[in-house]
Amino acid sequence: MGRRWRDGRGELVVHRGGGEAAVRVPLEIAASYRARTRGLLGRDSVDGAILLSPGNSVHTFRMRMAIDVAYLDRHLRVVAVRTMRPGRLGMPRLRARHVVEAEAGVMGGWGVREGARVEVVVSEEKEGGRVREGE
Repeated sequence: MGRRWRDGRGELVVHRGGGEAAVRVPLEIAASYRARTRGLLGRDSVDGAILLSPGNSVHTFRMRMAIDVAYLDRHLRVVAVRTMRPGRLGMPRLRARHVVEAEAGVMGGWGVREGARVEVVVSEEKEGGRVREGE
């Protein structure tokens, strides 16, 4: 069940369970090596979240802000959630295949916690006059 995304934009849909409505969050997708390496470095804030795929660990060296980090397995289920201050090296998560980063403190409000299921909805993009939809 390998997922391959392209750099771009979309939405992170957090399924809360228990009859609660899903939360939709603006998402930046960083799938290329260059985009994953850049990530949130040098930014003062992020609108929504950023997905780093593939990935199973992160660092916050040269970051200007604390971040929430959610590690996702191959089925997009949350393996772990951590808050990291700038200048830290996160432990690799063996089961993690993707990482979601956002400003510190927001993931709890979205319902992102261990065991939660998320979905990535890729925005349609125009390419050469036709509309292409991602996974």
